[in-house]
Amino acid sequence: QVQLVESGGGLVQAGGSLRLSCAASGRTFSGYAMGWFRQAPGKERAFVAGIKWSGAGTYYVDSVRGRFTGSSDNARNTVYLQMNSLKPEDTAVYYCAADRTFRPVVATTVYDYDYWGQGTQVTVSS
Repeated sequence: QVQLVESGGGLVQAGGSLRLSCAASGRTFSGYAMGWFRQAPGKERAFVAGIKWSGAGTYYVDSVRGRFTGSSDNARNTVYLQMNSLKPEDTAVYYCAADRTFRPVVATTVYDYDYWGQGTQVTVSS
């Protein structure tokens, strides 16, 4: 059974940093893509960043590019999302997800991802 477990969320002041982790178990995700999504109250779940396990590439939405950095540790089957210069509008529940379909580019819609973690709350105070 595939499991994704996020950690690292919390409360931080604007301008601060957090690092989210997503540990995968149950299978090897080498060659797949991992996505980070977030969902703010009253809003739909939205793509934030995507990471290829192989490190072949990362993709970010415009609102976080330059502030967030995705990475992977294949040996630990874990992906990370380093979030710097956090803003109050980054407040949301953050989810990691795994896409088991090989694609030439990272998928950006929730429907393309097969496995999801339980989410971790990130709150940025002004």
